[in-house]
Amino acid sequence: MLVSKKVQNLQPSGIRQFFDLVLGMKDVISLGVGEPDFTTPWPIREAGIYSLEEGFTSYTSNKGLYKLRLGISRYLKTRYDLEYSADEEILITVGVSEAFDLAMRAIINPGDKILIPCPSYVSYGPVTELAGGIPIYIDTKDDGFKLTPQGLEKSIDQKTKALILNYPNNPTGISYTKEELSALNKILLKHKILCISDEIYGDLTYDFEHTPFPTLPQAKENTLYLNGFSKTYAMTGWRVGFACGPKEIISAMTKIHQYTIMCVSITSQMAACEALHSGRSSVDQMKREYKRRREFVLEKLNALDLEYIKPNGAFYVFSLIKKTGLSGLDFAQRLLKEQKVAVVPGNAFGENFNDYVRISYASSFENLKEAFLRIEEFLRKGEE
Repeated sequence: MLVSKKVQNLQPSGIRQFFDLVLGMKDVISLGVGEPDFTTPWPIREAGIYSLEEGFTSYTSNKGLYKLRLGISRYLKTRYDLEYSADEEILITVGVSEAFDLAMRAIINPGDKILIPCPSYVSYGPVTELAGGIPIYIDTKDDGFKLTPQGLEKSIDQKTKALILNYPNNPTGISYTKEELSALNKILLKHKILCISDEIYGDLTYDFEHTPFPTLPQAKENTLYLNGFSKTYAMTGWRVGFACGPKEIISAMTKIHQYTIMCVSITSQMAACEALHSGRSSVDQMKREYKRRREFVLEKLNALDLEYIKPNGAFYVFSLIKKTGLSGLDFAQRLLKEQKVAVVPGNAFGENFNDYVRISYASSFENLKEAFLRIEEFLRKGEE
């Protein structure tokens, strides 16, 4: 057998597996893949182009351009009063996906348990398994898709190494208030469990101020903070993320990074420097538009009598479609085939979410209008 048993037993991404069906289909409106429909703002693109014209085509430090690490350090200090050393506590990665992979490989010993509130982003469990850890899924369905202190406490045992906390959450869009995070933090500190906080959607929080986990009392030394440029600045294809945390963890992650990736593309890093410098106004514009779309989508779901819990951020709604009599997978497959609208079945985010679909509103307002006309027609025919 040429292929590792561990990889053989690994399930393919539920999102990508479903979207293989979309490829080649014409006139499909996609409310599926979590990618901003905006083009990267021009000043950021121009910085990338200019860096090539200036001849910046070399490797950078394994840790990433010092200019970018310093920019991130200053940004976090200015915005959140959060201090990280550009020299020892920040690593530039190929998106948050690589940062998470490095984190798992850096901290896990065989058999360590990693707590994952569900529904969850598709890579958390598989990457944990690939690193030799055991994913422990915590179903949050009965608690409004939020991890509660009680749910956290009862999931901890002697082998628990870390908690993965993603907020605003993919796929639900749910986020946490400072008070809710503080309650979780106290439990993690009591049991000396690391928090891996994936806050890639942090800047896209609509109903209250986003609170980074490491800003909580005594949390900074017990938190690995993951973020990046993909969602906030519409830079998915540039692949720039970063990790901030205790220097011993960042050092271990850097060691793995230098043997695998070596460094992030210098062109992308130069563009990310410009994003920090001039991208705020573009972010605010995109955020206002996402919020407008959210209100439209929620209004349409109300009209269709499809249940959901109001998302606080990101650009997703996780809708319960049980009343249709279809599973999430059947609903998604038939909606795609009959009305050419793509959504993601809920079981991609956890086996207990067969009655849900994820709807992304990272699509133009016109596309959303047309998509919901088609969804309405699909549901009407289903009732006949």
